Amino acid sequence: QHEKEKLTWSDRMPGYAANFGLILFMIMLTFSAVFGVIVYRITTAAALSFSTNEATRSNVRVTVTATAVIINLVVILILDEIYGAVAKWLTEIEIPKTEKTFEERLILKAFLLKFVNSYAPIFYVAFFKGRFVGRPGRYVYVFEGYRMEECAPGGCLMELCIQLSIIMLGKQLIQNNLFEIGIPKLKKLFRKLKDERTEPKEMDTNQAKDPQQWDLDYILEPFTGLTPEYMEMIIQFGFVTLFVASFPLAPLFALLNNIIEVRLDAKKFVTELRRPDTVRAKDIGIWYNILSGIGKLSVIINAFVIAVTSDFIPRLMYQYAYSQNGTMHGFINHTLSYFNVSHLKAGTQPQNSPFAQDVLFCRFKDYREPPWSPNQYEFSKQYWAVLSARLAFVILFQNLVMFLSVLVDWMIPDIPKDISQQIKKEKTVLVDFFLKEEHEKLKLIESFIMRDKQKHKSGTKSGTKSRRSRAASFSQFSRSPKGSFTSFSSQHTVV
Repeated sequence: QHEKEKLTWSDRMPGYAANFGLILFMIMLTFSAVFGVIVYRITTAAALSFSTNEATRSNVRVTVTATAVIINLVVILILDEIYGAVAKWLTEIEIPKTEKTFEERLILKAFLLKFVNSYAPIFYVAFFKGRFVGRPGRYVYVFEGYRMEECAPGGCLMELCIQLSIIMLGKQLIQNNLFEIGIPKLKKLFRKLKDERTEPKEMDTNQAKDPQQWDLDYILEPFTGLTPEYMEMIIQFGFVTLFVASFPLAPLFALLNNIIEVRLDAKKFVTELRRPDTVRAKDIGIWYNILSGIGKLSVIINAFVIAVTSDFIPRLMYQYAYSQNGTMHGFINHTLSYFNVSHLKAGTQPQNSPFAQDVLFCRFKDYREPPWSPNQYEFSKQYWAVLSARLAFVILFQNLVMFLSVLVDWMIPDIPKDISQQIKKEKTVLVDFFLKEEHEKLKLIESFIMRDKQKHKSGTKSGTKSRRSRAASFSQFSRSPKGSFTSFSSQHTVV
């Protein structure tokens, strides 16, 4: 009965297997939601293109983009709440040994799920939309009838900005502000109604008129920890840093949100939640590693956004490598390829052409060989040159930013100079104080030893002879011969 039972690997393996399977399933669920929104975009754009209203047909892209982003926002808010509860349950079935281990595993699972859920639609628009659409005559179709969606003629950077702004502002307004105030109030009301139904009414009128403070505190919602608060800031930090190249106003909106949320959190902690238990902590724990990882990842992602999503590199390449006079004149024509309309498959030709005469060639945005080339419709030399420049820019940008971050970290100390000097002064004062105390102790010990010697000599000798010997011994002791206590105390003080 007194033996301690320990869980073996065979006991923990079902919990680990359930964790791996469910986390993989929820990540695939997020990707499925993103794919569902993609199908919605494609089908809605096709349906609105056949509308008889001219205004509807002219605003197809804006309508589809706005409604799809709102759907993405709603899905993200719903899945965030589900993923938080599932992550807690998955951590419980692992049976961690300590509370610290439980918190770290819970934070890691919740962050992984919410990271994928929050940023998957943005990653799709930034790096995948318009990349796998094919070319005229060989388009990629979904469900054998709908073409994969393409970016706008100006690229996907503007759509990425719209997507990021709506999702970021929507999460901050709905999840970080309204939910933080509304949910504790609803829980408090539900708890109060439940207590009134289950507990009998007391007849004490004085207590009903003037309830005690502990009664008021008991009605409040229990404090569940700082993990949700940290998670909000981490996700917001990801929005601000990961795609800041496409939405430069993200830090400003984050600052305004944090100014408002400081007051909302103060009201929530004071009036809606019970007083939290004090727990000592050395640092912020695993959150520092997550912040550091997001900071390093943001450098790579912003490099790819500038190089791949925007037209920054193609414009530079054209201006300095292909332009005749060093200007951007002719850039649009340079980025368009030729296609022979007779190479279209049967049934895929455009109908109701607005042109009066027959069109032999059309232009599409890509770097491909013309139809009269031996390698028709293959990627041209310009495509590989631009691709090489993009990859080179990513490598240079990443190493430059990493070098600057290390340089700034080295130049700015973790502890300010005035504080470090104050710490040194405090240490010096503390050492002097301890040395002074030790010196006083040695003096006290010397006085006791001298008193014992005097008593011993007074007992063996009497009269004047004893007084002379006592005076001589005192003079010898005061002269500090080698090995005396005075010399030892002086040596100790110097050390």
